[in-house]
Amino acid sequence: MTALNDVFADYELLEADDRYRLLIDLGRSLEPMPDALKTDATLVRGCSAAVWLYPVERGDGSLHFLADSNAAITKGIVALVLLAVQDRRAEEILATDIEGALSPFDLRNQLSSNRTQGIPNMIALIRQTAERLKG
Repeated sequence: MTALNDVFADYELLEADDRYRLLIDLGRSLEPMPDALKTDATLVRGCSAAVWLYPVERGDGSLHFLADSNAAITKGIVALVLLAVQDRRAEEILATDIEGALSPFDLRNQLSSNRTQGIPNMIALIRQTAERLKG
C-alpha cells in the first residue's frame, strides 16, 4: 500500500465522485482477510457497515493489521486508517496522531456521518491493541 501523504496528494486534486472511487480502489488494495477471522470478536463496534480488524504481532515487534468491510467506501476508509499504523511497533502506533494524520482528508465533511461514525472506534481498538502489546 502507498503512503498516506501520497494518497492525499491525489485525493486533494479530485472532485467528490472521484474521491469515492479513490477510496474504493484503496479498499481493494487491502490484503485479503480470511473469512475465518471475520468473527464477532474481530468486529469493530459502532460502525454502520461491518468492519473487522485483526492484529498480527510480527517477530520484529511490529503490528500488522488484517481488516475488511462489507461496504466498499468504508473499506477504503479502513485502508486509510491502516496507512497511518500498518507494520509499526506498538510504541510508534501509540505515539502516532492517527486522527491528525487523517484530518487533511476532511472525511467528516466529505462523507456521510454513517460512513465515518466508526472511525474513532477503530482507532481506539488499534490503540488498545498497541497498548496491550507494547514492550
